[in-house]
Amino acid sequence: MGEEATQPLFENSRCWLALVAWVGLCLAVGFVIGFFFKPGAWYAGLEKPVFNPPAWVFAPVWTVLYVAMGVAAWRVWCKPHSLERKQALRQFCVQLALNAAWPPAFFGAQSLSGGLVVIVCMLFAIAATIQYFHPLDKPAAWLLAPYLAWVSFATLLNVALLALNGKF
Repeated sequence: MGEEATQPLFENSRCWLALVAWVGLCLAVGFVIGFFFKPGAWYAGLEKPVFNPPAWVFAPVWTVLYVAMGVAAWRVWCKPHSLERKQALRQFCVQLALNAAWPPAFFGAQSLSGGLVVIVCMLFAIAATIQYFHPLDKPAAWLLAPYLAWVSFATLLNVALLALNGKF
């Protein structure tokens, strides 16, 4: 193995720019989607379950999750080139694309059921990403655990909204 493969993660200088890129990509997805697909009057008019968080909670939670996602992807990106690394990062991009697809399906199309389909796919994609990351970098996999937990909660919230609003 080359010198690059044996260097500790944070001593590999090629990785630092990638940190900014991965975190920036994740934050950009969240910012762009959040800018164009706000909850609005339709969502405000829905009956909410008792466990629905206040609106102000979502932006800080998602910001922290997007940073953690970016750091996780960066850690894997900094690993030596391999088929496993390529597959793991491809899977990361799949779950990120599903993450970006949920607000247009839910808020944009005003579809509780469409949102549920997307978020369930996203849930499985996040779990798969964790499985791909784990053998390459355990901390990267663990960085995605809060994201998986939050999306699990969001899935439950989506189901509850469907049930309460007579859309099931």
